Amino acid sequence: MIEEHIYKEYLSSLITGKRAHCHEIVNNTKDKTTIQDLYTQLFQESLYEVGRLWEYNQVSVAVEHMATAITESLMNTLYTDIIQSENKGFRAIISSAQNEYHQVGAKMVADMFEMHGWDTCYLGANTPTNELIHFANTFNPHVIAISLSIYFHLSVLTEMIQTIRKKFKNCPILIGGQAFKHGNGADYAGQFSDVLYVASLDQLEKYILTLEKQQ
Repeated sequence: MIEEHIYKEYLSSLITGKRAHCHEIVNNTKDKTTIQDLYTQLFQESLYEVGRLWEYNQVSVAVEHMATAITESLMNTLYTDIIQSENKGFRAIISSAQNEYHQVGAKMVADMFEMHGWDTCYLGANTPTNELIHFANTFNPHVIAISLSIYFHLSVLTEMIQTIRKKFKNCPILIGGQAFKHGNGADYAGQFSDVLYVASLDQLEKYILTLEKQQ
């Protein structure tokens, strides 16, 4: 559990570009909470707030990009704490949608799978659909997760899902990201077979645990 005063101090440092202080806060907090809490209650919530501030013209695009870069650097420093010695034998592919250059959300999803002992391949930003499918042919994933940040790229995601489904008829596909922040994600996912909208990292964790029990 991240205490409110820690979150506020971190958010203030994030927005003002105090990278070293953000690292200090995380280092002082990580032994008092879980990595999952750091991801959901500190990283995810602060980036959502930065996005909201940008939407209302209270911070610039430069500040948003800076906050994202700081967050990614913090996630990289925590990677050794994420790796699990136990490999459960499950495989996941995580990628941003084609033409999408926002990748921090997809990286958070990949890290969450790794926290649970999954063999996870994170393909990064702007992954062409044909390349994702080519990789999946050899990796044989139990689930494919795609992040979409820009709502106007929804048609690209639709094409990706349709193409993936032709090749992998029974593989669950997870979708999420800021493109669905106004609440239409579940309705959108419902038009496809075995596609699930995941609204948060907490919801993702519940899904992972449920999927493991079903296998």
